[in-house]
Amino acid sequence: MSVVLVNTQGCVLDARSLIDKGYLQCIRVRENNQNSHVNCRFKGQCFQILKSHLDAIASVAADGGNIETLQKTDKPTKKRKRKHSELNQGEIDSQAFHKKIRSVVLEGTKSLVDSARSLGYLNGTSTTDTVKEPLPSQECSLAALCEMAKELPLVDDEQQQEECAQPLVTADGSTSHVDLFSRVTENRADWATVVTLMGEEYVIPPDTAFLLSDFTKIQPLVHYGRRFDLIVMDPPWENKSVKRSRRYSCLPSSQLKRMPIPLLASPNCLVVTWVTNRPSHLRFVRDELFPHWGVEVVAEWLWIKVTTSGEFVFPLDSHHKKPYEVLVLGRFRPSSDNETRSSEASEVPVEDQRLIVSVPSALHSQKPSLSEVLKPYLGAEAKCLELFARSLLPGWTSWGNEVLKFQHTSYFTLTPTDDGAGVLEEEAAEDCTDNPTVTQRLSSSAESVDK
Repeated sequence: MSVVLVNTQGCVLDARSLIDKGYLQCIRVRENNQNSHVNCRFKGQCFQILKSHLDAIASVAADGGNIETLQKTDKPTKKRKRKHSELNQGEIDSQAFHKKIRSVVLEGTKSLVDSARSLGYLNGTSTTDTVKEPLPSQECSLAALCEMAKELPLVDDEQQQEECAQPLVTADGSTSHVDLFSRVTENRADWATVVTLMGEEYVIPPDTAFLLSDFTKIQPLVHYGRRFDLIVMDPPWENKSVKRSRRYSCLPSSQLKRMPIPLLASPNCLVVTWVTNRPSHLRFVRDELFPHWGVEVVAEWLWIKVTTSGEFVFPLDSHHKKPYEVLVLGRFRPSSDNETRSSEASEVPVEDQRLIVSVPSALHSQKPSLSEVLKPYLGAEAKCLELFARSLLPGWTSWGNEVLKFQHTSYFTLTPTDDGAGVLEEEAAEDCTDNPTVTQRLSSSAESVDK
């Protein structure tokens, strides 16, 4: 039930189920083929958003708890009173944008939430009686490693093109050969794989490829040679509060123009960009960034964040934080030729102002997967890419300096099981008969489970 429902206003997603779909079959790989099957699920407490932010503060206060930490994330310690006339241009623009979309958000969300509740979803009953466990707190040092990798000697273009990709696991179950920073790594198996990389365990979804690198070292992705039909990106926008918190490094808007979208996109590729609620960022994407890449804006969507009971996570009219984020969608239009015009005529139009309603993750910067939502606007066998990714998706290629962040096993519940080897072998054998290496790995995995 990853897509709970779809109607004329938009859709309701079960974000956790979307993640778990990629891990229905999972093998923990160890050297010398000492492999084992595991059940794999993303930790449920990451999506236990039971109350709106203000309700959570009130609840803690009623219990006599310390609300300073909660308050610190929502408002400054000292609030300077200002007259309405003292609003700066950015605040005036924000109010104007909010006023324009307010009725769409309010009415569309009500329709979608009411429909979801009629299906037994977003009624708060599934998690309100559950004891809330602490969130995973694994420290991510991937960005720092990418920064260090910038000092490694460059590989010449000819060698990169010849050796642009590498398998995640060798025939004997080894991952010691993997160069995460200068080559695209591929999990070519039809099942998820738990592997050890850089001394840490990660869960890699099936049929996926990824590159872990800094913004300045994205060339291996270009040399990978694929043209993508869908490109989704969640740039680390500059933001004062993010700078103060030092959660992650930001990228100046001007640097985004250097992203090699024209070298990665197929004709009429659907390009989707997550944008913060700052109007200046939205204007930049629409008026500068997309035109610079040759991308035509076709729609704006809104991600609506709700609790498990279907309430906005922040008051809709909050001056500080809004319960929604914007997505700008466009189509890559290269130099007009007959092939481009033909594919443009057959493409599915993208509706404007559609809503995506879901319970957000409590983990910072973990967006819901758009893989199922965007399928109707793509052709069969579409190749998909995520830029500035912090997790992986089955069947997708992903790039970013924290691309493995939410793949760390600390975010998953892994339960050993002796079931599944026969089913796995039966389902995958047909696809692997022409690939001796994959067939050998498959047989070895089944044998190790039987022992």
